[in-house]
Amino acid sequence: MHNIFDYLYIFRLKYTEKAKIYMPASPPFLPLENIEQWETRTVLKRTAEAHRFLAELKGIAASIPNEAILINTLSLQEAKDSSEVENIVTTHDELYKANLFEDALVNPATKEVQDCAIALKQAFATVRKTKTIRLHDILVVQQHLEHNNAGLRRLPGTELKNVNTGKIVYTPPQQADEISSLMDNLVQYINDDELCDADPLVKMAIIHHQFESIHPFYDGNGRTGRIVNILYLVAKDLLNLPVLYLSRFITQHKADYYQQLQSVRETGNWEPWLLYILDGVIDTAKNTIALISEMKVLMTDVKHRMRDQLPKIYRQDLLNNMFHHPYTKIEFVIDELGVTRITATKYLEQLVEHGFLQKQRIGRANYYINQPLCALLMVRG
Repeated sequence: MHNIFDYLYIFRLKYTEKAKIYMPASPPFLPLENIEQWETRTVLKRTAEAHRFLAELKGIAASIPNEAILINTLSLQEAKDSSEVENIVTTHDELYKANLFEDALVNPATKEVQDCAIALKQAFATVRKTKTIRLHDILVVQQHLEHNNAGLRRLPGTELKNVNTGKIVYTPPQQADEISSLMDNLVQYINDDELCDADPLVKMAIIHHQFESIHPFYDGNGRTGRIVNILYLVAKDLLNLPVLYLSRFITQHKADYYQQLQSVRETGNWEPWLLYILDGVIDTAKNTIALISEMKVLMTDVKHRMRDQLPKIYRQDLLNNMFHHPYTKIEFVIDELGVTRITATKYLEQLVEHGFLQKQRIGRANYYINQPLCALLMVRG
């Protein structure tokens, strides 16, 4: 049964005979009609390949003894790359320092990336329990990113422009009722698999395009939409942890990302967009598998050398601390190991003496760097 917005969508279709351009002024309600025409042989082959690497990633992620190590390090990586898509740029050094010191010492760009990582981790904690992505969950993510309660757009005037030319390339829905209806429809599509029997990875690509086309918020749409990608993989049990940082691929192929988003709106052809997202899943999964494999090798090496060189202080939770925090400090060791300040200081100083950590100082505060881990994250990031 159609509602008024279905007819509004049909009425507002624009067709330019000369240019042969199909350009809906608003996104369609989901599910898409005839989605099977876009699940071509090429798309299905690429989908199978993506599932294979996702399954391998899921398995190797489960082999890390403390999941917090991956959740912490890779959520920071995803937040950094996702923010970079929006031209919010920081460095690994600034980002790791931000976890050590008060907000007053953190620059605005780094604080935004830090907030993005927190939003991802909190949303993941919710979705892994419920296996559902509610509108409330999406709203909370955006609130964490933008530090406001503006919610869905209610005022017209939002336009997407080419950053170089200033030309308007897309005008998302303007009316509050339409935005609300489209978001309700999107959330239903995310959670109700009976609405569409397309492969979950194909659905993820459609969901991401739909979210970006609705552009439901005044700010934070891109980063929120990319967090929803990760949450969807967790909700559908394709991953147990938020370890597929797809934003890295998008940052590396940023022009293609925006071109393919717009191409679907202008041509109605979904296949190139589906292949772009599937290629991103494959590329990112391969890279993350390699990263986690190398982290495991590094952890095993450090573990054996600590046992040999520092048997009196070796503890699994001390090893975990070193990999949970690329930059650690005395307070982290106190909290996570339940030891006194004197003992925590002794542990860290001995690790420095034996070359496991590098000691740095800012003002009166010391912090300790796991240099091999940082180098690995920078190379793979």
